[in-house]
Amino acid sequence: MRKDAVTDVDDIFAKYEKNPEFKKAYEAESNKLESAIVVRQERDKFGWTQQELADKAGVPQSTIARIENGANTSIDTMSKIGSAFGKMVKISFA
Repeated sequence: MRKDAVTDVDDIFAKYEKNPEFKKAYEAESNKLESAIVVRQERDKFGWTQQELADKAGVPQSTIARIENGANTSIDTMSKIGSAFGKMVKISFA
């Protein structure tokens, strides 16, 4: 990627970031992506397949796949997944 292309993207982002609708949508997508990354990293750390995590959490494998692809999920489902890892889900408002 050209260095000036990164600057162009940064400039575009800076422009749209001031738009409340864009900012709200961006934050919602960021939260889903963060959940996806955390679940995948933990699963990799444990060396589990999606099916193994699903079995331990008591959810369908397709649920794990959807979460890792950035889909919304419930706090209840995330709690089940956290329990499978021996962890608790922490919710905060920033």
